[in-house]
Formats: sequence, structure tokens, C-alpha cells
Amino acid sequence: MHWLQTLDANLFLFVNRSLANPFFDWLMPVLSGGSGAKGWLILLAVAASLALLWFGNRRARVFVLMMVLIVATNDGLLCNTLKHAVARPRPFVTLPEARVFGVVGQGYVPPDEMAASSGSRNSMPSAHAANWFAATMVAFLFYRKNIRVTLPLLLMALAVSFSRVYNGVHYPSDVLAGAILGAGYAAAAIIALQAAWNCIGKKWFPRWHEQMPSLLNAERGARSAESENSALRTPHSTLEWFRLGCILIFVMLIGRWIYLASGAIELSQDEAYQWVWSKHPALSYYSKPPAIAFIQLASTSIFGDTGFGVRFFSPLFAAITSLLLLRFLAREIGARPSFWLLLAATATPLLGLGTILMTVDPPLVLCWTWAMVAGWRAAQLDGKTRDWLIVGLAMGLGFLCKYTAGLQIVCWAILFVLAPATRIHLRKPGPWLALLIISLCTLPVIIWNSQRGWPTLNDVGGDAGLHNQWHPTLRYFWDFVFTQFGVLNPIFFIGAIWAMLGFWKLHRKRPLCLYFFCMGAPVFLGYLLWSFHSRILPNWIAVSILPMFCLMVAYWNEKSHSGWRFAKPVFTCGVALGFFAVVIMHQTNLIGKMTGQPWPLEKDATRRLHAWTQSAAMVEAAREKLATEGKPAFIIAGHYGITGEYSFYIPQARAALKSEPLVYCVDSDAPENQFYFWPEYDYLDHRQGQNAIFAAEASLYKLNDGWVWKWLAHQPINRATPPPATLPPRIAQEFESVTDLGELNVNIGDRVFHRVHLWACYNLK
Repeated sequence: MHWLQTLDANLFLFVNRSLANPFFDWLMPVLSGGSGAKGWLILLAVAASLALLWFGNRRARVFVLMMVLIVATNDGLLCNTLKHAVARPRPFVTLPEARVFGVVGQGYVPPDEMAASSGSRNSMPSAHAANWFAATMVAFLFYRKNIRVTLPLLLMALAVSFSRVYNGVHYPSDVLAGAILGAGYAAAAIIALQAAWNCIGKKWFPRWHEQMPSLLNAERGARSAESENSALRTPHSTLEWFRLGCILIFVMLIGRWIYLASGAIELSQDEAYQWVWSKHPALSYYSKPPAIAFIQLASTSIFGDTGFGVRFFSPLFAAITSLLLLRFLAREIGARPSFWLLLAATATPLLGLGTILMTVDPPLVLCWTWAMVAGWRAAQLDGKTRDWLIVGLAMGLGFLCKYTAGLQIVCWAILFVLAPATRIHLRKPGPWLALLIISLCTLPVIIWNSQRGWPTLNDVGGDAGLHNQWHPTLRYFWDFVFTQFGVLNPIFFIGAIWAMLGFWKLHRKRPLCLYFFCMGAPVFLGYLLWSFHSRILPNWIAVSILPMFCLMVAYWNEKSHSGWRFAKPVFTCGVALGFFAVVIMHQTNLIGKMTGQPWPLEKDATRRLHAWTQSAAMVEAAREKLATEGKPAFIIAGHYGITGEYSFYIPQARAALKSEPLVYCVDSDAPENQFYFWPEYDYLDHRQGQNAIFAAEASLYKLNDGWVWKWLAHQPINRATPPPATLPPRIAQEFESVTDLGELNVNIGDRVFHRVHLWACYNLK
């Protein structure tokens, strides 16, 4: 084996050093994706995929699907797993004479600097080679007779593989192994998928399998356009679309659970804060009803106090919501448009985030959707009382999740006004029994608040800006519009607004469209109007999104049947754009890989889901050091969310949470958060004479004006250090003396995710 390693090293040095020339020094980093080339290649691939989806035939669409599926799993699962298992050092780590170029193509980088960088040091196999040869194999299997497709991909795969050796980041054997692995995996995957299609397709999708028996030759067996379209509208085809929707729901559920179990993201402040609630069951809480605490109590009792345990129910709630809508729309509109709705919801960034984070919104959206589905049956002329009872139960449970559920009563009132046929039910007991059930569900919140001076009214009013004077402004309005334009997917946002304005010509013929409008539009339009007064957070309209999307799908499905040809292609572009945005949202480091310039963390909202373990470890280390001075020491956080994060991510604090808290929130004279109402969190009564570490999160570095253009031009971005965090006066009064320990940067690699200011506080009075 030694001679093979020697041959490998000699071949590497021949390519890396003997073939060196200025032209290759520029070209090879570009081929590897440096200097922003990867971004252009990805944009080109996305554009080509959209063109094939829009203008291509059935084989082209299957080809795009297979290409995305195989390349993504090859890189994300196979190559990364093997790299960590083999753990072979890169050439620039073991060969000091290697010439190495930066991963992002910033030119020559000394080997010692490259070895110390945050990039992966594992070399075998080459993911670049594996991905390009996998793509080449897929193209060859689909278009082996078309050299105009296969030859350019093969040449590009060879050029990229050569560049990895020239750039000094892979041995020739790494590239060879990657090429064999990628091509072999692609061939094996397509063979396996064809076998699965032959087995499952014949049973679950017989009509589709009859039209497309071969994935590689999708046009073989296909009928004419007229017969194909008629076949898609048969009862059998309806069942097949429904089954496909169920498969999508199941795959997304399992995929989200796997993603959460991987620990790729940490808890947000609200999740950690509400996790603390789950250890103190109550009728209600300061800012929210009780459901979220009991949901987290149930999940953590099964899966433990882990990130997966906290978030287990969020993907499950999303799956149940999707199944409710799939069945409902399949029955009322058709299974095919109901499947479109699932794709639209999956490709919407805000909804995608709601399927991962366990906040109050996922159970609220589930209850709102359940009430909407049951309400359509109840609102029919032959609607039963039991349907209204289900509506009342769903809305009542929704209120126990979040107070926004009360807005659905307003939606029903608007429906009764706009749809005269539904008013017959006001003379029946159904709606009034539903209202009674909702009222009963409000009792826990009312009882808890009445015993404590109604603190929730003050909190909710403050969040909504009710305590502020009326100063109309367009600043919050445009902020709301542009934010929703982004988080709801630009194409779907425009499509939903268009449908809200255009469906009135159809509402007499399609009363379901009016129903969807009443179940969602009042909430969206209400917050839109309120944005002239106060800032609206993006998630506040969460309950209105699915009804608006249902209206969008119903409206554009009707338009496509009446001859509007562009509905389906535009929708396809929206799905592709949305999936791309959702992936970027969960992996913002891909922006840096595509553009050659990392996205500034100061503008990255997902940084709030990272680096809490490191931050908690730094604070705990300071506490342990203080405890060695002879007295017990505890931690005080300057914000309730930080208190939740440190309580969760400091093992000692998590273990002692039920007995005696180790992490407290800064004391206050009036209710400001839930900790005010728990006697055990009054450290003035329980920790007298002890020392403490006070931790306050400081602001990140501020970006100077013009940072966008500098980022696009790959120029250094100037950052101004913000003012340091200040010590609350009451902390200085509560302790005999306080020592400023300074600010600490919480890093992952060389990037600052948080900044924490610490003070050592001595002898609590």
C-alpha cells in the first residue's frame, strides 16, 4: 500500500506544481466554484431546470427530478458520511510543499493558513467529483443517444475533478474514488427507483404506470395529449393524486424528524422559554395560553429534554394539517389541485419554518384549519349540530394555543354577512353551542388572570401597540408588505393577492372561494391596516396563509380550466423558487458557497438558532470559576429568553430546574415575564449572601452603509462595534460589589454568532 500512497502523492505534486501556470492559477479555482463561480453555476442549473420543467416533455421533468434527488442525497448523505468515516487528511495538511488555493477562490493561500481554517480537512472522496459524475451518469442514462447533453457534462466533470487536484485540496485517488462513487451511486439509485416504480406504481398508481412504465423513457407508452389529460381526470387518477399527496406528507414528516434529530439547529429563545413553562404546569401563563406548555411536557416526557423532544410535535402537527387539507380539497375541488396546495405550502419559507420550530403557531394553525374544514360542512344547508360542535372544539383548542384564534370568530361574522344562505344557521343551536364551547375553553385563562391582576391584557396590548399613540406611518406598512412578499414566496404572495381580488366574479358559482376568503383574508387585511400604526411581526398572519393559499389554488385551477395557460408554469416556478429558498433558509452557509462571500451574520435571522451551547458553556465556566472563591454561585440573565436558553443548554441547570433553579431572570417590580409569578425564581429570597454571574446579550457588530454593494463586490465589509451592554441599576443595588468581566464573542469557526457581556456579582444582599 505504501507504493500506492507514494504514487498518489507524486501524481498530486505533478498536477499541483509541475503543471502550474498563471492561466490555470485563475481558471482552476473558478472551476472548483471559487470567485462566485459556484453561484453562477447553481443559478444556471436552476434556470435550466425551470426551463425543462416549463417547456420540456415528461422525460425532461422526470430527468430534473432524478437529477435533484440523486445529486442532493449523494452530496448530503453519502459523500459526507464517507469523508468522516475515512478521515483522510487533505494534501495541504500533510504535504508542506503543496500549492493550495482557497475554497472560495481568493487566490493562493499558504498551506498553514488553509490547514487552520474552518473548512473540512477530510479528503476522501471528492464530493465535487462525485456530484459531477453522478449528474453525468443521470444524463447519460436519460439521454445516452444525445451527445449534446452528455458530452458537455462529461467534459465539465473531468475539468472540475482535475481542478480539485490542481487547487491542492484533493489527491488524484480522492477524485477517482469520487467519480466511481458518484457514477455508481447514480446508476444504482435509478435502477432501485425503477424497481420501486414497477412494484409500487402498478399497485398505487396503475394509470400513471400504464402511461409511463419506464422512468428513463417516460414518453414510451404515453398517449396523446387529449387522452392523457382525460386520463388524469378519471376517478382512478384522482385517487392517485391523493396517494401521491399522502406519500409527500409522510416523506416530509420523516425528513423533518430526521433533520431535528440531527441537531442542525438549536432552540430559539421562545422555545427554550416555553420549555421552562412545561416544567411548571398551570392554567395559563403571562403571555400565552397553557397549550404550548402541555404540548412540550408531553413530548419531553417521551423523548427527554432534548431539541428533538421539544420539537417532536411540530412536524406532526404540520402533517396532520396537510392531511386535513388534502382530503378536504380533494373532495371539494379535486385531488390534483389539493396536491398543488401541498407543494405550495412546502415551498413557502414561513410555513416551512413553522413545521420545524415548536412555538404556539403550529398547533394554532392546525386548530384553525380543523375548524375551517369542519366549518364548511357545518355551513351547508344540511349542516349538522355535531359539525358545529367540532368547529367550537377546534376554535376553543386554538384559543388555548394562542389568543389570535379569537379572530376566527370575526371571520365567521364576516361570512354570515357576505353569504346570506349561511344565516339560516343563526336560527339553529349549532353556532351558539360552538360559541359556548369556545367560552368554556377561555375559562383557564380567565381564572389564572383574575387571580393575578390581568397581566396578560397588558402584555398582549403592548405587543400590538395599543398603548402607543396613533401616529400613522408608511414605514411599518412597507416593512410588512416586503417582509410578507419574501416569507410567503413572491410568486405565491402575488398569486394569493390576485386571487383575493379576482375571485369575486366566481364567488356565486364557487361559494367555496368566498368561504376561503372569509377564513383568511380578514386576518391578513386587518394586520395590513394595523401596520399603519405599529410594526407587525411576520408570523402574526400565520393562520391566514393556508386559507389564502386554498383560495389561490381554487381560483387559479378555475382559470387554468378556462384557458389561462400560464397558471401551471408560473406555479412550477414558484415551487422551484420556494424549495430553493427553504433550503437556503435552513443552510445559510450555502450562500457563501454559491457566491464566494459568506452572508453577514448580522443580517441572518437563523443565527438565533445556533451557538447557544457555546454561549451557555462560556457563562457556566465563568460561574464555576466564581464558585471556587468560597461561596455558591448562580446565574442571572438579562432577558427571559436567555434565561430559557441557559437553563436548557447548561447541563447542571437543566438537571436542577425542578428542585432549585441555577439560572434566573433579572428581578422586576412588576410583571414582565412568567418568572415573576414563580416564587422559586425570586433569587432575593433564596440566594442571599451568594455570588452570581450576570449575563446580558450584547448587540452584534453593526454594518456600515453600503455593505450590500461591498458584499456583492467581494470587498471587506466594515463593521462598527456597537455600544457595550449596560448593567441594570437594580443589579448593582442588589449586590455589595460588581466586577465587569467584559464582553465575549461566541464563535463557530471564525464567525461571531453572539456577544455576551458578563459581570461578577458578589454577596447578594
